[in-house]
Amino acid sequence: MTKVRLHTLPIRVWHWTNALLIVFLLLTGIQLRAPDLTLFGSYGNAVWLHKYAGFGATGSFVFWLIYGLLSGAFWRHYVLRPSDVKRMPKQAVFYGFTIFQGKKNPFTASPRNKFNPMQKVAYFSMMSFVTPVVVITGILYSDILYFLPYIEPIGGLRILDAIHVIAAYFFFLYLLVHLYMATLGHSLFAHFKAMIVGYEEEPDIGPHHET
Repeated sequence: MTKVRLHTLPIRVWHWTNALLIVFLLLTGIQLRAPDLTLFGSYGNAVWLHKYAGFGATGSFVFWLIYGLLSGAFWRHYVLRPSDVKRMPKQAVFYGFTIFQGKKNPFTASPRNKFNPMQKVAYFSMMSFVTPVVVITGILYSDILYFLPYIEPIGGLRILDAIHVIAAYFFFLYLLVHLYMATLGHSLFAHFKAMIVGYEEEPDIGPHHET
């Protein structure tokens, strides 16, 4: 087995912190949508916990963005290249068909290119569009009276609520897909382990080529 170092320590810490925050926000958000539930005690408790977990998730996103831009990881790992576009059909066929035939993933992760084309589309969309929508609408919700001049132009509280909840649904669906995709390494927990120790163990099948 060859050890391929993929994830730096700051990214690993960020990943698990962010994952916990997202799960916590989803759970508190469920109680906010269904007040009869008592997952976190009273409705007021759920509001308070959701609000401050949201502030934590906002800080997490700001850290990811700054770190990604300063380290170059954002452009290196999340932005599609022309070569990614060419490989996308083959990757889609793998996920949709040949994976169920036991075929090998056509993409091999490397320190310079961690994500395959479809992963890049998913991660870029979530981090560059969905997450900012959740963050901005959440901030507006954190103090309705203070931010009312900014809420009214977008259609008022109902529209703000609809946008925030729809974005949260996208996060929930993304979480389910992300967990499933994380099991598709050379072993069931290979990708999970890589996000803990920083490297992934790839079978020795010949010289490793960067892409």
